[in-house]
Amino acid sequence: MDVFAGHRALSRSLRAPAITIGNFDGVHRGHAALVRQARSLVGAHGEAVVLTFDPHPVQVLAPQAAPPLITTHARKLELLAAAGADAVVVEPFTAALAALSPDAFVAEVLAAACGARHIVVGADFTYGKNRGGNVDTLAAAGARHGFEVAVVPPVSVDGEVASSTRVRGYLRAGETRRAAALLGRAYDMDGVVVRGAGRGKGLGVATANVATDGQLLCAAGIYAVVLERPGFDPHPMPAVASLGTNPTFTDAGTLVLEVHVLDFDADLYGARVRVGFIDRLRDEARFDSVDALLAQIRADIDAARAIFAAGGAAIS
Repeated sequence: MDVFAGHRALSRSLRAPAITIGNFDGVHRGHAALVRQARSLVGAHGEAVVLTFDPHPVQVLAPQAAPPLITTHARKLELLAAAGADAVVVEPFTAALAALSPDAFVAEVLAAACGARHIVVGADFTYGKNRGGNVDTLAAAGARHGFEVAVVPPVSVDGEVASSTRVRGYLRAGETRRAAALLGRAYDMDGVVVRGAGRGKGLGVATANVATDGQLLCAAGIYAVVLERPGFDPHPMPAVASLGTNPTFTDAGTLVLEVHVLDFDADLYGARVRVGFIDRLRDEARFDSVDALLAQIRADIDAARAIFAAGGAAIS
């Protein structure tokens, strides 16, 4: 998949492109449907192209209201490639871009630079200064510039529309199963294993401390997770994770992600890993003694094993 740093950085002509436009944070089931529609329109001779923005427009227009991002930029690109995109145009979102009128955005970006043949958007799509353009004005602009507009209806899962806002809400509540249903996969975070306090190893339950690349959205607690090493080992390893502040040992700790991989004792220091959040087991808690903590850890491991034994890591 080719990636271009904005419409002015296109190093080649896009081939009869079907372009879908949006932020694509999380690349949930609704986003995947947009890419699939673009893919279906171009067949073997054109390109399914994603036009997305960096930074997120709200970070520029109203930074105090900017949402935490579900995926890092790198992970978003990886997921868009997996969804079927042939190319991604990462448009730098600036005040100047936000000031373009709907007509100017279409003429300069979509028509002149990208050579759009099809535009694929959701029914609530808006664009241009003050969000002045919508699917009707886009269709009218297409008639002038020679592209067609396809409107993809919302994707619902169990009666609930997939959206980045809903996914964030579920993650903040620790409802990873419901978030996964909308994402079409487990919520995951990439990061590097770093040295921690060494308490887990001392307790006989070694953990990998993961310094994550992006913002941790999940509520603090204990989770059944899988740990992967992308590019090294494609097989996810069942694990238990603590996302919290270690209240048994510290009074005001920072949020730390610690992962205990089941039936695994190799050294992971320095490894790049991906942690997929499968299910929340319980709240984080302070224990009166190390023995009480260890008893709970063993119970958490047993609970995670039961989830994995029942096929609980599968996302349908």
